[in-house]
Amino acid sequence: MSTIADLSKLESDLLGEVSAAGDLVALDGVRVSALGKKGRVSELMSKLGALPPEERKSFGQAVNTVKQKVTEALDARKGILEEAALQARLSTERADITLPVRLGPQGEGRIHPVSQVMDELIEIFADLGFKVAEGPDIETDENNFDKLNIPADHPARQDHDTFYFAPKEGGERMLLRTHTSPVQIRTMMREKPPIRIIAPGRVYRCDSDQTHTPMFHQIEALVIDETTHMGHLKWTLEEMIKAFFEVDEVKMRFRASHFPFTEPSMEIDIGAEAIGKPGKWLEIGGCGMVHPNVLKNCGLDPDKYQGFAFGMGIDRMAMLKYGIPDLRAFFSGDLRWLKHYGFSMLDVPTLGGGLSG
Repeated sequence: MSTIADLSKLESDLLGEVSAAGDLVALDGVRVSALGKKGRVSELMSKLGALPPEERKSFGQAVNTVKQKVTEALDARKGILEEAALQARLSTERADITLPVRLGPQGEGRIHPVSQVMDELIEIFADLGFKVAEGPDIETDENNFDKLNIPADHPARQDHDTFYFAPKEGGERMLLRTHTSPVQIRTMMREKPPIRIIAPGRVYRCDSDQTHTPMFHQIEALVIDETTHMGHLKWTLEEMIKAFFEVDEVKMRFRASHFPFTEPSMEIDIGAEAIGKPGKWLEIGGCGMVHPNVLKNCGLDPDKYQGFAFGMGIDRMAMLKYGIPDLRAFFSGDLRWLKHYGFSMLDVPTLGGGLSG
């Protein structure tokens, strides 16, 4: 086949085969028979070398024209057949969207109880109008102790209780923060009242046993304005505890205590009915009205402003709510423990849907 008439007939035949292809498999067969290594158009191209030089150029151009037209027809027909196949599939297949999601490998992942409880507490306080404030884990001696009215001879400032960094000549003494209270200091120095924040995060102390670890997690709350009083403190704690333990009522009592940064100061106890153990009291944290000296140290007028603060251990709250007996296991990295006490990645805590899923 070497005449223009033969090429015209080949083009017509191939275009007819393309149009007649009823599905993608048949269309691919036409493509291979026409443009494959041993296809009819490819065989013509291989004969170019045997033609006289004066015929070679014109014949090559004619063959390329046939090849281009067939290729375009194949692409166009493929698009039509693909659309038809999709419509046929959509008309016959049905998906039951009420079936539970098949998580597969993702279902093996677990959210750590500390992360879960932190998210739960943030959700609760957000509903009460608090915002989250953050600060560095490495703090100055001044922010961690001095501005919080903690005297120089206080036991918490000794080396056996606090992780200090090697002092730099002429520089401030740095340490790993022993509580998240420096975040409150930074907030009061940066913002003007009214202030309503929570400060969750890691804290560090030289302590290690079944209920203490060198690093643990705290959440503290601070409210500063012109009219806040102890009644607001008690109400806020009651609402938080009811929401966290997901109970309608909770017994709570204050025990007189002493913290340098609050006056008066109280320990917070709740009735163990909240965790299904009636007849006992559980200590969950400390609270009080912000000491006037702390307000002064942050540049606030204690004659105009007052407020309350409270704090508790996130790890301890997780132990109480979810029945975890040993704090050290929180940081052991044991996947068996995490699979037992951890939470599904889809268990996002919400007040409407239930904090603990």
